[in-house]
Amino acid sequence: MDIHLPADKKIYFASDFHLGVPTAAASREREKLILQWLEMAEKDAAHIFLVGDIFDFWFEYKHVIPKGYTRTLGKLAALSDKGIGISVFIGNHDMWMNGYFEEELNIPVYYEPQTYNIAGKKFYIGHGDGLGPGDHGYKLLKKVFRNPVCRWLFSAMHPAWGISLANYFSRKSRSATGQELEHFLGEENEWLAIYSKEVLQKEHFDYFIFGHRHLPLDIRLNDSSRYINLGDWINYFSYAVFDGQDTALKFFTEAGAKAARSGVKDFV
Repeated sequence: MDIHLPADKKIYFASDFHLGVPTAAASREREKLILQWLEMAEKDAAHIFLVGDIFDFWFEYKHVIPKGYTRTLGKLAALSDKGIGISVFIGNHDMWMNGYFEEELNIPVYYEPQTYNIAGKKFYIGHGDGLGPGDHGYKLLKKVFRNPVCRWLFSAMHPAWGISLANYFSRKSRSATGQELEHFLGEENEWLAIYSKEVLQKEHFDYFIFGHRHLPLDIRLNDSSRYINLGDWINYFSYAVFDGQDTALKFFTEAGAKAARSGVKDFV
């Protein structure tokens, strides 16, 4: 897919907002920062990629969507109406999308990694869950969650029960995996870096852009390819920008930059 990038415009990438946790009040404060970031990006964005886990839980019933996030959804609609391209990728926490973004916001939603040509650079973009070696238990669970029959069975449950149950397990998942997701494994063991190197054996890409790991990482794979993980908006408030020449990790708050400097030695 080709994306035209005018000389005075940029491409923005972010992931793992996880709106909804750990509490409604904390999520609302984080949402305010996300809206400020979107307003900043609006000034010169040609395209905005939201690379998964915008919400800590999301399920679209036929006539119901989860309560909340009105400000974020309204801002995305306004940006889309303004002609700014937006692409949304599902993550492991918000995989049950079913047409709302496309129909209401005019924003395409992608379930698998996609490739793009932008200003002469090749991008490979996806959330990152289920890719690379290992994690066979989650890969099996992902197939179950994505199965149409399982989705239908869940949709038959009343939203008051279904959303409450899903929120419980979503928070339990975060509690169980949070430490692993936030621990840098070393370049040789980062599974998305391993996956990217496997892709490179078949086709060249300048940038692999993923989320899911919750760590801001910029790892050089070879002389001309890099793997960038976008971090999250829980600890790091990090994002990436492509200006037509280079892609760089950035931090929207000084607290996020400080957390990266102290906790992720190899984020640049």
